[in-house]
Amino acid sequence: MSAIVDLPPTRPASAAQRPGFFQRLFADYGQELVVLAAIVALFVVVTMVNPRFISANNLTTIFSGNAYIAVAAIGMAMVIITGHIDVSVGALIGVLATISGTLAVAGYPVWIAWLAPVLVGMAVNACIGILVAYARIPSIVVTLGALSIMRGGLISVTGGTWITNLPPDFLIAQKSVFGLPVPLVFMVVLTVAAALWMRYSAFGRSLYAIGGNAEAALATGIPVERRTVAVFIIHGAFAGLATILFATQLQVIQSTVPPNLELTVITAAVIGGVSILGGSGTVIGSTLATILFATIGSALIFVNVSAYWLRAVIGLLILATVLADMLRRRGRI
Repeated sequence: MSAIVDLPPTRPASAAQRPGFFQRLFADYGQELVVLAAIVALFVVVTMVNPRFISANNLTTIFSGNAYIAVAAIGMAMVIITGHIDVSVGALIGVLATISGTLAVAGYPVWIAWLAPVLVGMAVNACIGILVAYARIPSIVVTLGALSIMRGGLISVTGGTWITNLPPDFLIAQKSVFGLPVPLVFMVVLTVAAALWMRYSAFGRSLYAIGGNAEAALATGIPVERRTVAVFIIHGAFAGLATILFATQLQVIQSTVPPNLELTVITAAVIGGVSILGGSGTVIGSTLATILFATIGSALIFVNVSAYWLRAVIGLLILATVLADMLRRRGRI
C-alpha cells in the first residue's frame, strides 16, 4: 500500500513577494526609462549652462526636425525584433523622396505624391521579405544588395540634381495641427499605435516569438515565412511615411541618399532597447532614442562643443547597449 504524504497547502504570493508596480515597470521598460532619464538630465544640465536651449525654435528642431527618423525606426524596430535587419532603409527613403517630389512638381495631386512613397516602399520591401523568408538569404545580404542597387540607380537616373519648385500644399511637414507641428503629431501617434499593436495583438506578439526562437514559433503554428514578409512590408510602409516628413520639411529635395541615415535608424532601435539578436524591445524605446540623439546633437552646439562628437557618443552608447543586452541574456541562461 502506498503511503499518503500530506503536502502543505499552496498559498498565494504575499504582497511582499509580488513585484511592485515600479519593479514591473522597470522590468518591462528598463532601457526606455534609462533613455528618458538621459533626455531629462540633458535638458536640465544644458539649460542651466545656456537657457536658450529650451527656446521654441530649438525644441521644434529637436522634436520635429528628426521625427522622420523616429518613424522609420518604428518599422526598423519591428524588423530587428523579428530577428532580421535592414541596412537599405536610408537608400529607400532617398529613392522614395525623389519619387514623391517628382510627382508633386509634375502637377499630380498632393495625395498621390504622399501615397506613392508608402506604396512603393511596401512593394520594395515585399520583394526583400520574400527573398529573406522563402529563399533563406540572410537579411543583411539582401538589404546590402538593395542598398547598392538603389543608391547607384538613384545617382544614375537623377545625377544628384535637386528637386525645386515644390507646391506649398505638398509641404505637409511645415504645417501644424491644433498648434502642434505635423511631424510631432505623426511621431507620437504612430509610436503609440505601433506600441499598442505590438504589445496586445496576436501578430505583434508573434514577432517576438519569431525573433526569440523561429523554430519554436513555427512548431507552435506561427506562419514564420508569412510573418517575415509581412513585417518587411510594414517596415516599408513606415519608411514611406518617414519619407513624407523627410521630403516635405524643406523647400527642396536633393535626389541623393541621405548620408548615414540607415545607421541612424538602426542605432535608434538598438539604443532604444531592441535586442540586436531579436525577440525583445519596444518601438517606444526607438522613438525616445531618436529624441536623445537630437538632444545630444543640439546640446553639443549650445555648450560650444564640436557636433562631430555626436558620432563618438552614439558609438559608445551602441557598445554599452549591446554589451548590456549580452550580459542580460547570459544571465537568463
